[in-house]
Amino acid sequence: MLVLLPPSEGKANSGGGAPLALESLSLPGLTAAREAVLTELVELCAGDPGQNEKAAREVLGLSEGLRGEVAKNAGLPTAGARPAGEIYTGVLYDALGLATLDAAAKRRAADSLLVFSGLWGAVRVTDRIPSYRCSMSVKLPGLGALAGHWRAPMAEVVPEAAGDGLVLDLRSSAYAAAWRPKGEVAGRTATVRVLHAPTRKVVSHFNKATKGRMVRSLLSAGTAPEGPAELVEVLRELGYVVEAEAPGKAGKAWSLDVLVEEIH
Repeated sequence: MLVLLPPSEGKANSGGGAPLALESLSLPGLTAAREAVLTELVELCAGDPGQNEKAAREVLGLSEGLRGEVAKNAGLPTAGARPAGEIYTGVLYDALGLATLDAAAKRRAADSLLVFSGLWGAVRVTDRIPSYRCSMSVKLPGLGALAGHWRAPMAEVVPEAAGDGLVLDLRSSAYAAAWRPKGEVAGRTATVRVLHAPTRKVVSHFNKATKGRMVRSLLSAGTAPEGPAELVEVLRELGYVVEAEAPGKAGKAWSLDVLVEEIH
């Protein structure tokens, strides 16, 4: 099973560890594309703060209160690095609770979780990266829209990472734009919405928390559903209320709705 996750907007500090080594990251087929984004991002954010900071904030979509993120990006080549599972924080990752999983579940997380990123393309939770600010919706002056920049290399590496197993896609729309399953891979992919059961409306904050808890449940249970239909049964056994819609034709992903009674 391969689980595709969005990153968190907020991130933990990099810490004082050894700096990033691009060649050490998983999915080496993304190395050249990663280097291109990293180089332009650092150049955008470096230099005279008085002259470059405002332009960098505009490109990155940052308010003046987040001006420190520009300096953070400028220092990426020498910043300390930590496992991505420690860098990404926020509602989904708090609910997932990687640090509190047992040893077996942590091994499963290392093998199955893939976090999409505007800067790195996608990383495993064990990959060591520095803290950064660069969403997939960014359009860099040279490379252009990052989702478009990542499509070709992602089309090569993600199906390989998925192998012949289930793909559970929990990404937000901005990150889904960087890679969409096609053909045979799509037929074993399941996307998830979280709906408020009484109103049937999509929920926002609780959407992330529910997805994090769902992944934690799967990792802790140690189950390995072979496809979307088996995933639905496993989730129901774990106590989730799930409605599923099989694709109407080949080359399309399954759609799963997880229903929740409370929104908090």
